[in-house]
Amino acid sequence: MNNAVAKINRLRTALSHREPDRVPVGEFFWTGFLKRCQEKWGDDFDPYRQFDLDYTVVNPNMDPRIQLFEVLEQQGEDIVVRTGFGATIRRRGEDPMPMYEAFAVKSPADMVSFVFDAPDDPRRFFQGGDDQINGVGDALNRDLPAWSERVDAYAGDLAVFGSVCEPFEYLWRCIGSANALMWMLAEREQLEAFVERIGAFLVELAKAEIEAGRGRLCGMYLWGDVAYRNAMLFSPAIWREMFKPWVESLVKLAHNSGLMVIYHGCGNACPILDDFAEIGVDGFNPVEAKAGLDVVALKRQYAGRLAFVGNIDVRVLESGDAAAIRREVLYKLRAARGGGYVFQSDHSVSSSVAPESYELALRTVREYGTYPLSLPGSEGVPLVLPNP
Repeated sequence: MNNAVAKINRLRTALSHREPDRVPVGEFFWTGFLKRCQEKWGDDFDPYRQFDLDYTVVNPNMDPRIQLFEVLEQQGEDIVVRTGFGATIRRRGEDPMPMYEAFAVKSPADMVSFVFDAPDDPRRFFQGGDDQINGVGDALNRDLPAWSERVDAYAGDLAVFGSVCEPFEYLWRCIGSANALMWMLAEREQLEAFVERIGAFLVELAKAEIEAGRGRLCGMYLWGDVAYRNAMLFSPAIWREMFKPWVESLVKLAHNSGLMVIYHGCGNACPILDDFAEIGVDGFNPVEAKAGLDVVALKRQYAGRLAFVGNIDVRVLESGDAAAIRREVLYKLRAARGGGYVFQSDHSVSSSVAPESYELALRTVREYGTYPLSLPGSEGVPLVLPNP
């Protein structure tokens, strides 16, 4: 059995609420962390191979308009670009987050005339270049290889997930978060019409992506930040009316193609976890500890209905405290009993995490994460660990 088949089976088993050979491990990484790793292991460092991770996510070009970034201004590492979403975005040196300065949609009427290139345009999958989701994050990445080439790079070694946004994630990238939230109330009819256009576009894009994958994909990530630290960004009722039907369509499409589905939603989205379970989402990510979420408690509540991917508190990894890192890993591994858990940070490994700290977390999960699990302590009993 090659590496990819074993890892796909491991993920499928865990997300089906059964125990595989060991707890699967996935991750996302900030550029600063990758640079620290390159200093340690060399320029050819690849985190997915170096750390023997089980899966990776490869995003196609989802921009409404397929085009190169337009550079509006640049001074040293301070650069302003306009993307295929029509968004004007500033990147400042080592700042971890880009600043969205303007959007092409400035009024409700602009949503009617907003133009999408064809969702099944082959350039999305078979041509390299610039696109916002892959290119504008904690660094500016341009002239990326084609999606199909990036899939090929991992298809023999890891479980490869494609991805697509769900409609709210796509909506705010087109019109801005403030407009998206205000127009839900003030311009409901026009916003709903735009969401319908977006939803139909995303379903067709996902269909085309699955076809372009030519059997190389085993899963689909749905990107959808609909919550913040304390609660949903808007009412669960609005989410259910306006966005849930499209999320359900994307889940059904993926499942009908034999793909696992993981929904990535930052913040505290607990009010809609029952909805995810109802419509068949396999796993929820990143289960942010920073938003007060505890995967051990969530697992007790959703065992057999919804699996969880993440929840390792990156603040603990950033601390460099070896004992605290081991305690964090071993406590969260309690959620892996009976399957239903994939080991991962509660968002991504930040630039403040030392490579040695991440390695320690991995060593701990590999030491204790083989089934049947034998973990120090038990429910309600403090962990007493040997020296790391």
